[in-house]
Amino acid sequence: MPADDRPDTRSDPLKPPATLADVVKAHSFGDLRSVVRSEPCAREGLLYGLGSGAAAAMLGLFKRGSLLSAGNWGVAAFAVVAVTAKQLCHFQRAHEHAKARTLLDKHTDSANPNVDGFRPAVPPTNQSPPKHEPYRICRSSGLQTMSFRLLVAAAAARRMGATAARRPCRHPILASRRGFSFTAARYDGQTLVEKIAQRHAVGIRDGELVRSGDFVAIRPRHIMTHDNTGAVIPKFKSIGATRLADPQQPVFALDHDIQNKGQKNLKKYHDIEEFARTHGNRFYPAGRGIAHQVLVEEGHAWPGTMVVGSDSHSNMYGGVGCLGTPVVRTDAAAIWATSQTWWQAPPVARVELRGQLPPGVVGKDVIVALCALFAHDEVLNHAVEFVGDGAHALVIEDRLAIANMTTEWGALAGIFAVDDTTLRWYEARAHRPAAASSKEAVAALRASLEAEPARWTADSNAVYAKRLWLDLSSLVPHVSGPDTVKVATPLPALEAQKVAIQKAYIVSCVNSRAKDLREAADVIRAAQRARPDTPVRAAAGVSWYVAAASSQVMADAQASGDWQVLVDAGAKALPPGCGPCIGLGVGLLEDGEVGISATNRNYKGRMGSKKAHTYLASPAVVAASAINGHICSPATAVRGTVCASVADSARSVFFGIEETGTSFRGDTSSAPSLDDAIHGFPASLSGRLIFLPADNLNTDGIYPGKYTYQDDITRSQMRSIVMENYDPEFSRVILDDDIVVAGANFGTGSSREQAATALLAAGVRLVVCESASETFKRNAVNNGLLVLESPPLVQWLRTSYKAPNAALTIVTGLEAHVNLVAGQIQLKDDAGKLLFEGSLPRIGKAAQEIIVAGGLENWVRRRMLTVAQ
Repeated sequence: MPADDRPDTRSDPLKPPATLADVVKAHSFGDLRSVVRSEPCAREGLLYGLGSGAAAAMLGLFKRGSLLSAGNWGVAAFAVVAVTAKQLCHFQRAHEHAKARTLLDKHTDSANPNVDGFRPAVPPTNQSPPKHEPYRICRSSGLQTMSFRLLVAAAAARRMGATAARRPCRHPILASRRGFSFTAARYDGQTLVEKIAQRHAVGIRDGELVRSGDFVAIRPRHIMTHDNTGAVIPKFKSIGATRLADPQQPVFALDHDIQNKGQKNLKKYHDIEEFARTHGNRFYPAGRGIAHQVLVEEGHAWPGTMVVGSDSHSNMYGGVGCLGTPVVRTDAAAIWATSQTWWQAPPVARVELRGQLPPGVVGKDVIVALCALFAHDEVLNHAVEFVGDGAHALVIEDRLAIANMTTEWGALAGIFAVDDTTLRWYEARAHRPAAASSKEAVAALRASLEAEPARWTADSNAVYAKRLWLDLSSLVPHVSGPDTVKVATPLPALEAQKVAIQKAYIVSCVNSRAKDLREAADVIRAAQRARPDTPVRAAAGVSWYVAAASSQVMADAQASGDWQVLVDAGAKALPPGCGPCIGLGVGLLEDGEVGISATNRNYKGRMGSKKAHTYLASPAVVAASAINGHICSPATAVRGTVCASVADSARSVFFGIEETGTSFRGDTSSAPSLDDAIHGFPASLSGRLIFLPADNLNTDGIYPGKYTYQDDITRSQMRSIVMENYDPEFSRVILDDDIVVAGANFGTGSSREQAATALLAAGVRLVVCESASETFKRNAVNNGLLVLESPPLVQWLRTSYKAPNAALTIVTGLEAHVNLVAGQIQLKDDAGKLLFEGSLPRIGKAAQEIIVAGGLENWVRRRMLTVAQ
C-alpha cells in the first residue's frame, strides 16, 4: 500500500510554507475567509491538522463571514483546555503512527509470501511524492501551531449551537434523484471511495485529488474473472499480449456453469487452468466456491484496497471495506496486459443506517427494503457509502449481503468503512487452520486503523451527491417481488396472502454463507421442537435447493451440523457455485411455478421460465416457506398459524433523503487548462447539436440485435442502420462531428459494443446525456467514443424543445462548443448568441490517451510497444 494517501498540495514542496501563525498575524479576522481559499497552509491546517468536526465548524463560520464575538470567549477558554490536551498527546500519537507505518511497510513487500496480507496496490517508483507529516502539517513551533488551533476551537464552540437540523423527506413524494451532476463545486475533503481510488490512481499530478467525475488510470489490487475468463483470453491474445504484466494481479475462479459436465465446458475449464499455470496467476477450480466469496475468504479483497471484477456483483467486496466494482471484459484483458485500465470516479451517495435491527431482521431485509423504498434511480451509477450507528452494529455477513445487492439497487459500488467489527472478523479468521491472512497482516491492519483513523473514513467535509437514511429499528422482514427488486412487501402483509410456492432456493453469493445456513437450519430445529412427533420436511409439492457459497462454508456448515439439518428436511444439495441463480444446472423454475429464493435477482426468466414468478427473501424466510408450502415467517412456520401480534407488526418504515449542503470551492490550484491536453487529443469540439429526448434508449434501439452477430457489416452499413429501432430518421440527418445529447439511462440493455461503434461510424465523437448505462459508457470509451453526463443541459433542452408531438430526433439548429479539458459546454444560435453555458466532467489524461489511441485495445498495444522498447 502507498505510505500515505494524501498528496502534497503545496505548489513548491521544497520551499517551507508560511506558518499558520504567520498567516493569522498577516490578516485581519475579516480576511480569514479569503485566507482559507488562498493559503495552502491554512487549508491544510483546517483539513488535516485539526479534528474533522472543528475543521468543518470553522469552515462554516468562514462561509458566514464571522469568527468570534465578545460573548464567545468564555466558551473559547474551555475549548483551549481541549486543544492543549490534544497538543500534549501529539508526540504519543506520532509515535503510534510511526509504529503502524512500520508494520504496514513490513507487509507491503511484494515478495512477502503472505501476498494477500498487504501487497502494494501500486508498485513503488524510484522517487516518491512528498508526504504530509502526520499530525503536524506546518513546520512551526508548538506554540505557533497552537495559536491557530485556539482560534479554531473557539470557532467550533460558537458553531455548536448553530447546527442545522436534518430535513428528511418522506419517500412517496420524492421526485427522481438521478439528476446528480459531476459538475458541482470541487471540495477539499474526500469521500472514502475517493480516498481508496486515490491510492490506486496512476499518473495523477502531485497535489491532485481524485474526485467524483474524474477520469483516472487505476491499477487495482486484483482483477477477478470467472467462467468468462475463456472469453477474455482471446481478447488478451488479439492485442498482441504474450505475458501478464503482474501475475499476482489476475484471479481466476470457476463458479458459474460448474454443473455442466459436457466436453465443451470441461475443455474450456481445462484451457483456463492451463493458461493460469503457464502465466503463474492464482486459479481456483470449479467446486472451490463462488468467486466473490473466494476472494473475500482468501484475502484478495482486502480492506482499504480496490479490486475489480468482470462480474456485476463485485460490489460485494465493500462488505469488508474493499472498494469493489465491475469492469467489462476488454478492461480485464487490458489489466492483464498492462496492470491498469481507466475509471471514472462515480458520484457517491451517503446512506446512514440508524438504530439496530430488531430480532429476526437481517442484512438481506435491509437491502431488499432499500431497493424498494428508493426505487427511482436515486443511486443509479453511484458508489454507496454506508455509515451510522446502524452500519457499525451489522455483522460482516450482513454487510456482505447488503454490499452485494447494491448492484440491484443500481449502484457501481457499495462499501462499509473498516471498524472494530471488521478487525475482529479478520482476527477470528487468522486463527483458523491454513488461514489465508496471517496474524501479522491483521495486526498491521488494526495498528493502522488505530493510529491513523482518518485514512479509513471519509473526511467530514466530503461532498456527497445524495444523503439517504433508513431507520433499521423500524424495519421488519421484507420480501422482494415478484419479478422485480423495485417492489418489496413487509413479510407480515405478504404472508397473510398465503402465496403458494413450488420451489425454494438458498444459493448464490449474497446469502449462502455459514451464518445464512445456520439461520435456515435454526428454523427447522425450532419447528421440530414445536412438533417433535412429526419429521419436519419440505411441504408436499415444494422442491428445495441448497448450495454453500464455497467449499469452506460447506465444511463449516457440515461441522456445525447445520448442513445435515437442511438435508434431512428435504433440501437437495448442489455444489458450491452459482447454479440456479443464473439459470444454469438443475432445479430451474418451470412454466407457471412460483419460487422464493435467497438470491439477489428475480428478473423474469433469470432462474428459468419467463412464465414463472420469483420472490427474494432471507434464508430463514426461505426455509420457513419451504416447509410450510407458502411464503411465511419463521414464527408462522413454527407455530403453524399467523399470530395477531405478528400481523400487527407491519408498521411503517422510517426513511428519507436529506438535503445536501454546499461549501466553498476548493482545488482551484489544480484547475486544468488547454495545456493539459495530451498531443493528439482534441481539447475542444464544436458541432451541430442533435437532441434525442427519450429516456432509457437501449442498445437494441441504437444497434438492433439482429445485426449483432453479423461480423461482416461494414462501417458504412453501420452508419445506415444506427438508431434503426429508435428512429430511422436519425441516420439520414446525422452528420460528421455532430454532438448528440440524449436523455436518462442512455445505452441501457445488453453489453454489445456495436452500440458504441455504430455511433462512431456515423461520425459522432461525443454523446452528452442526463445519465448513461455504465456498461455502455465503458464500451464507448474503450472504443474511442466519449460519453459525458450533464443533467442541467438535458433539462434545459427539454424545456426549450418541449412539444406534444416532438420528433424523436431533433435537429436543434444550435452549435455546441465543448472544452473537454476544462469541462465546459456552450450553446449558441446561428447569430452566435450564447443561450446556455454549463459544466461537464473533465477528461483527464487516462481517458485522453485511450481516445487518441482509438480505443483501449489500441492503447494497450501502444503501451506494450513502449515497454518493449
